[in-house]
Amino acid sequence: MNKELIINAGPTGVEVALLEDKKLVELHNEKADANFAVGDLYLGKVKKLIPGLNAAFVDVGFEKDAFLHYTDLSPYARSILKFTHAAINVNTKEGFDFSKFQIEPEIVKTGKINEVLNGKPNILVQILKEPIAAKGPRLSCEISLPGRFVVVTPFNDIVAVSKKIHSSDERKRLQKIVEAIKPKNYGVIVRTAAEGKNTAELHEDLLALIRSWETIQQNLKGAVPPTKVMSEQDKTTSILRDLLNEDFNKVVINDKNIYNDTRNYIQKIAAHKSDIVVYHSNGTPIFDQYGITKQVKSSFGKTVNLPSGAYLIIEHTEALHVIDVNSGYKSVSNNQEENALETNLEAAEEIARQLRLRDIGGIIVVDFIDMKLPDNKKKLQDAMEGFMRSDRAKHAVLPISRFGLMQITRQRMRPEVNINTTETCPTCNGTGKVAPALLLEDEIEKRLHYLVTHQHKNLTLLVHPIVHSHLTKGFLMSSTRWKWRRKYKTPIKIKPASDYYLTEYHFFDANEEEIKL
Repeated sequence: MNKELIINAGPTGVEVALLEDKKLVELHNEKADANFAVGDLYLGKVKKLIPGLNAAFVDVGFEKDAFLHYTDLSPYARSILKFTHAAINVNTKEGFDFSKFQIEPEIVKTGKINEVLNGKPNILVQILKEPIAAKGPRLSCEISLPGRFVVVTPFNDIVAVSKKIHSSDERKRLQKIVEAIKPKNYGVIVRTAAEGKNTAELHEDLLALIRSWETIQQNLKGAVPPTKVMSEQDKTTSILRDLLNEDFNKVVINDKNIYNDTRNYIQKIAAHKSDIVVYHSNGTPIFDQYGITKQVKSSFGKTVNLPSGAYLIIEHTEALHVIDVNSGYKSVSNNQEENALETNLEAAEEIARQLRLRDIGGIIVVDFIDMKLPDNKKKLQDAMEGFMRSDRAKHAVLPISRFGLMQITRQRMRPEVNINTTETCPTCNGTGKVAPALLLEDEIEKRLHYLVTHQHKNLTLLVHPIVHSHLTKGFLMSSTRWKWRRKYKTPIKIKPASDYYLTEYHFFDANEEEIKL
């Protein structure tokens, strides 16, 4: 598979496009002034306890209080409260030695929120989900600091290895390495990318994350809630960290600083592939150069057309997303069941792409074309699971129901990517009102009369091709153009302009300069 990453840096932020075989599959937009991103750490103030929900509302500086459920408190919630209080009020300049921090007993899974957060204390929290629609951010106290090869989880001494590393020998090797190098009071999760890495590489990654935790301790000293303690790496860096590997064939960037950082990063993880990073500087917009703008325009919106003539209707409600599959004019055979299966398989591939591209989360209900044979329904389910295998978000695909509906759940952490592909009508300028086309000829003639009476000669009129055809139709001497020439006693050239909208027209003088009134 040909994988490319195109990074477009502009004054308002950075756009990152992931292409697979030239097809756009992910689009990320990081605004320069973005706040409350997933992974950001805040010092928050508990404002309200809701025993009925077993949750708390926490002030982190957003217009609406953030939501913290008991299940997101972390077993080490009491340790976090103790650490937060100690870090804020520490007297020494260097802070305190976290390896000597005394961990508190774990909270019980079936406990109550008011037993842990009684007194509405200040607490260190991490953004679990960004604000979506009318909801504030969702928080977690299970603090995690992700790196390239490992994830550090303070307040525990557990070492875990990604289950995606299938070799038991490799898992044991990584476990032993990390147990030997990690400091006390730090838990470590070994990521899939660590497979085959040596001790020095893992140690370097671990030390960088521990330095980040020490920075958090320093930022907490004397802090007053609500305040941001540490921001997750910018989205461009985090995407490079999570996505970039040796499978990529090209990374194109239009910003010199990001180009240098990315090239250095590639040299660390795959030195022999550092040449895949290319700096784009030819003047053409980078998204236009690689066909991304066109794909964005065609991929977002209510209707998504498929190459065969079938199409999808994608609609969003407060509770879920609904996708309807329509066959259009597609027909591969005279067998209705076979037609339905082929169309559904094509639609399933595009749906999997759309979920990644728009970052659609929550519950998705897909109304596929009805099929009767159970084997075909199983083929469709297996195909959908296969198409979604490359999706980094957690997801689940349920079998097709008796009503022909497939239910999909997909992890939702950020607001859905929603790009408005409509453009303001150049004729009405968005008012929804246009001048009657039947009166256009009269309007042009009035303008012509004004110009001739003000000593303009040898005029050229540019109009839409349809209007040009109307004004020049008929025999030479009976056309509207010749009628005007005889009436106003001046040569008039009428030329078509294919880029004009229907009612647009402009007059030019003998020097080909537009006459503006």
